[in-house]
Amino acid sequence: MRRRDLPDAENLKRGVPGRTVLPYWRLSFWYFSYFAFIGAFSPYFSLYLQHLGHSAWDISILLSLMQVMRLAAPNLWGWLADRYGSKTRMVCGSAACSLVAFCGLWLTTSFAGLFVAIALLAFFWSAALPLVEALTLRHLQHQAERYSSIRLWGSVGFIVAVTGGGIMLDRLPMESLLWLSTLLLAGILVSALIVPEAAPESVPTPASPLGAALRQPKVLTLLAASFLMSAAHGPLYVFYSIHLVANDYGKTLVGELWAISVVAEILVFLWMPRLLQRHALRSILLACFACAVVRFLLIGWGVQSLAAILLAQLLHGATFGAYHAAVIATLHRWFPDRQQARAQALYGSVSFGAGGMLGSLLSGWTWGIYGAGWTYSIAALFALAGGLLVKHSMTEERS
Repeated sequence: MRRRDLPDAENLKRGVPGRTVLPYWRLSFWYFSYFAFIGAFSPYFSLYLQHLGHSAWDISILLSLMQVMRLAAPNLWGWLADRYGSKTRMVCGSAACSLVAFCGLWLTTSFAGLFVAIALLAFFWSAALPLVEALTLRHLQHQAERYSSIRLWGSVGFIVAVTGGGIMLDRLPMESLLWLSTLLLAGILVSALIVPEAAPESVPTPASPLGAALRQPKVLTLLAASFLMSAAHGPLYVFYSIHLVANDYGKTLVGELWAISVVAEILVFLWMPRLLQRHALRSILLACFACAVVRFLLIGWGVQSLAAILLAQLLHGATFGAYHAAVIATLHRWFPDRQQARAQALYGSVSFGAGGMLGSLLSGWTWGIYGAGWTYSIAALFALAGGLLVKHSMTEERS
């Protein structure tokens, strides 16, 4: 057994006081499974909807449901977990209900039927991630910088699924995506069943209203910046694969390009502990927003150049990897344990929920009218606005 996996008593014998069990591989397996489903669903489900004959506007509405449900569902589950103390049971329930809801996609191809099935899937599926984020950080205790070494397994899962999915869809009917996604959701349920509950704080933090912490200017600025970053990514998650296929990229290559972006993300996650120790949060965020501006302009106007698209995908390491890891670590430091699930859920709701919904719906409207170039230019403007907000409203502070 490795030292990091030793129970507290054994660690005390070995001269490592205060260390508790860190279920590294069980948590890593959950992240692997969860993001493997995203790797199959997010890049290719828009192509499945297009295959069914739905319009760009219909596709944007259906896929925006994944963000819409993040506005309320994670906060509900986070509140329940903080109140009743059992995050693991809710994660298991979320996984089981997500699997059942996804089975509805086998039964219908109509817009109304797909709307109901995706809405139910999104409601239950969106509950899990903020709960597991808070659970992971609780297991890590005062080692929050090690979060990246666990979270990177989610990136590995995404790469395996997105690469395999692209190869599969070049050889099999588009409907095979439903089989792959169902199997991956079943994997999430299995992984959720073996994730252990974290030990409570040795000195419990008194419960306090979340509103007081949220009114701090630094928290409001961080949430607003997260909203703008996710809005900028809206057309990426809805139309990126459609955009590439329309410009004669094969599905295997599309999968490889998605995988390259996540390889960059993994490398950044490995580097994040050192980065967080050496640089202030404001400096990291400014660099991330600058990279986002460049990235979306390259995607929008440089699609004919494989080199430009490769560079754009490598910038994902900054626009998501560095950004997300820095925000997660900062929220963990700013909020006490009793508020962690709600804080992480609120971050997900404001950024991936509200921001992602705006970016998805807006891109669905502009795609058919102005085309890909201007749609991704609007995404770059969201990133620019986020960078200016950080530059003028956030002070230097170590994350």
